[in-house]
Amino acid sequence: MAVKSEKTAKKTAPAKSAHVKSEQIKSNIDFNKSRSDRLAIFIAGAFGSITFLCICLLFFVLWITLNLGFLPWYKPFDPFPFPELEMVVSLFAIVLSVSVLISQNRQGKMEKVRQQIEFEVNIRAENEITKVLGMLHQIQKKLGIHNADDTELEQMKENLDIEQLHQKLDEEES
Repeated sequence: MAVKSEKTAKKTAPAKSAHVKSEQIKSNIDFNKSRSDRLAIFIAGAFGSITFLCICLLFFVLWITLNLGFLPWYKPFDPFPFPELEMVVSLFAIVLSVSVLISQNRQGKMEKVRQQIEFEVNIRAENEITKVLGMLHQIQKKLGIHNADDTELEQMKENLDIEQLHQKLDEEES
């Protein structure tokens, strides 16, 4: 009985090489740690919703209705051409534009991290493929299959020089 459960445990357990642990990826960054990041997420989520748009439209309609003098018992506090409303809308536009810039900067940082993670995963895959090619080449030799003139295979079996690749990327960014 213990043997069966051990075998099924081996079958259902995920392969270690199939999953990339987050500790192994150098560029794993949590963007939700700081208060400013949480505030930026909240502001972008709140200001970018249809509910917020409806609230703003309702606010403007209410402001204009109250200040046009349609209600005889209510004295307008901002008569036409609504200079206070203009000031409030201008200040609000500043806040909205800054919140959009903050959100775009945050998305740019996240995209850089995604690119770094993708690069690291690609490097790992390149190393694994190179190793598999080397193993296949050894199997060919043992089976008596000779591909001495296959220069493409020999190039693919060479290890990738990561330092050279980083230098090339840095030169392209400059």
